[in-house]
Amino acid sequence: MIVVRDLAGLGEWTAASALYRSVFGYEQPEFGVSPRLLAALRENAGTVIGAFRDAELVGFCYGFSAVEEGELYHYSQAAAVAPGLQGTGVGRKLKQAQAEAARATGARTMRWTFDPYALRNAHFNFAVLGATAIRFLPDYYDDGDSDRLLVSWDLYPASGGKTESSVVVAPVADRPALRERLRAAFGGGRRLVAVERQDDDQVAYTFVRDVP
Repeated sequence: MIVVRDLAGLGEWTAASALYRSVFGYEQPEFGVSPRLLAALRENAGTVIGAFRDAELVGFCYGFSAVEEGELYHYSQAAAVAPGLQGTGVGRKLKQAQAEAARATGARTMRWTFDPYALRNAHFNFAVLGATAIRFLPDYYDDGDSDRLLVSWDLYPASGGKTESSVVVAPVADRPALRERLRAAFGGGRRLVAVERQDDDQVAYTFVRDVP
């Protein structure tokens, strides 16, 4: 039985920080999440949400309100689920709770980033949640190995209009080649909506563009 709710108090914020570092394997202190940051987010239109099983924290996500060109959206910085419960629906529950909190701030969309080569994450974002990628961000964290896709998730989805689609096929292991193909594929209103492995070597990235 999974219970999802806002985290409160130093003990829970500290537990969330520890879970985050454990799940992602971060040992450097600069990659941690400060419990005091979580306290500030909770009080200032951010999200600090945990998933509990039998009073044990097994999942955690956090985010904050942001604006681009006048559009208010909620940015989900990270979500972490204990290894034994990944793929069991805990991540989806966290995202749904975060979306509900985002709507309460007036946001109509949520955004986050993920590694374009992480096919499991791609399946969750596109096939499970129905989000789309709107931008390719090469070397997002300026560390030489952090290409990211920027995802937008419509919190008030409407019926779809007309679209045209195109597919980019790239080798799984050749990150430089995929980087160049993704860089070229975005633009002109194109959005990435699906990522599927074709065989052991190739992955297909499906893009759509709204048309009149």
